[in-house]
Amino acid sequence: MPRTQRVVDHVVERLASIGIDHIFGVDGANIEDLYDAAHFRSDITAILAKHEFSAATMADGYSRSGAGLGVVAATSGGGALNLVAALGESLTSRVPVLALVGQTATTMDGRGSFQDTSGCNGSLDAEAVFSAVSLSCRRVLSPADIAPALSEAIAAARTGGPAVLLLPKDIQQGYVDLDGGDDSSHDPRPIGNPAPIVPVLREADGPVTIIAGEQVARDNARAELEALRAVLRARVATVPDAKDVAGTPGLGSSSSLGVTGVMGHPGVAEAVAASAVCLVVGTRLSVTARTGLDDALAAVRAVSIGSAQPYVPCTHVHTEDLRGSLRMLTQALSGRGRPTGVRVPDVVRRTELTPPPCEGDGVRYRDAMAVLDDALPDGTDIVVDAGNTGAAAIHYLGARRGGRFAVALGMGGMGYSFGAGIGMAFGRATSGRPRGRTVVIAGDGAFFMHGMEVHTAVHYRLPVTFVLFNNNAHAMCVTREQLFYDDLYSYNRFRPSRLGAGLAAMFPGLTSVDATDLGGFAAAMRATLDADGPAVVSVECAADEIPPFAPFLAQTPAKATAREKIPTSKENRTDVAASA
Repeated sequence: MPRTQRVVDHVVERLASIGIDHIFGVDGANIEDLYDAAHFRSDITAILAKHEFSAATMADGYSRSGAGLGVVAATSGGGALNLVAALGESLTSRVPVLALVGQTATTMDGRGSFQDTSGCNGSLDAEAVFSAVSLSCRRVLSPADIAPALSEAIAAARTGGPAVLLLPKDIQQGYVDLDGGDDSSHDPRPIGNPAPIVPVLREADGPVTIIAGEQVARDNARAELEALRAVLRARVATVPDAKDVAGTPGLGSSSSLGVTGVMGHPGVAEAVAASAVCLVVGTRLSVTARTGLDDALAAVRAVSIGSAQPYVPCTHVHTEDLRGSLRMLTQALSGRGRPTGVRVPDVVRRTELTPPPCEGDGVRYRDAMAVLDDALPDGTDIVVDAGNTGAAAIHYLGARRGGRFAVALGMGGMGYSFGAGIGMAFGRATSGRPRGRTVVIAGDGAFFMHGMEVHTAVHYRLPVTFVLFNNNAHAMCVTREQLFYDDLYSYNRFRPSRLGAGLAAMFPGLTSVDATDLGGFAAAMRATLDADGPAVVSVECAADEIPPFAPFLAQTPAKATAREKIPTSKENRTDVAASA
């Protein structure tokens, strides 16, 4: 039977019907009706952030947690424009996010109203702006259009990236007649048939190496990837922003090679070069993810499966549903179709980049990451920010078993981790995973940009520990000044700060401490991981330390790489399918 309801009530009801239980945003005059609608529903909660960039990264982190589509809401004008950088990250990293952006009433379009972004009569054109950072952008101009517009936006976002709905104030307050039809359960993503790459893998004569990417995480295809790996007896490397999808180095896994690219492990290129076939799963292999691999990939037969063609030449199978396609591929390579020529390399090398020694005060990156590696339990989610701190975490710190490991390398926006960690903490319960803690790893430069979202974690009493590497600098820029500009000057060093003590004073009741040495850092981590609610640990480190970042190390004297040989001979027995 037809019924009538406000546009904003329809939006919130529809989101709840597809399992979304949180909307992240910053309230304001031209989005307040959406907050009003959310208030009267018990199955959806509107979360108030401190800044729209962070609200959008909360939606991004919520999505990456496996909870479902992340939703961000923002008001018009500057509030809307603050979303752009974060949506650019979600677009480049192909993270499903829906942005609901308030606009001034359509009756004021082109008439000089405050925050007019209709594009009329010389005003800023929000549709043009947001179209550049989304898969789909639509300005809704009639209440009757909301149902199809919302369905189209949800479908677009589910393919991997942001979708934007621009909602004028009068449209939000308007009423729509609904006939009861609902396609909320419909998932239009096509399942690509992997048949074109089956013969290549079935006839492989030698080792197979898999490079797994961000779509494995986005589609939660971890179990399907492992089933395929076992059939192929393959070794798996991951791009930096998919570090949690393929085993956990250092915790008994002999199948995981480590990370590819500029912050990656040299042994990955060795493994690819020694392969009969390299299978790329769910990644385009951007320069950040494939640095050091071009020669190896050019010399090896490469095939790919995923939602986007890789940047390297290869036979590619397109699929929007990676889980379904990987199941089909595993089935085709099982039983009578099982490859008989694949084998496991006799030795798997664990390799690290070795930066030059650093003199002076402060805890060294590798030592600090060893403390975290020892302290963080299984199931911990890790969210890493940009810069030297992020490079060290990506290179040295392994993902936890059952945990997520997220990093924003699409746009590399500093401060991403604070909102994303909060969104991941909210999303964890929704995703059905056991309770656990989220650990945010960021530098002081990133903190000064968006670190006040710590207050959001305090407000909602979230189990998030913020680990701040305080080197009193934009350290990656300091490193560049030293390596590329003769170290004649620095624009990028800060006056010293005590972030832990400062946050403790700002937010009464927050566990927040400063650590100046390894012993103090280890003790602080043990204490804060058991905190009821959020906590902060700020550890002093050196701005002059060069991180494990290949472009920097290429400018320094000759390096050695540490290697650990892991025998794999037992896996070449015909009765052993794989070893986890």
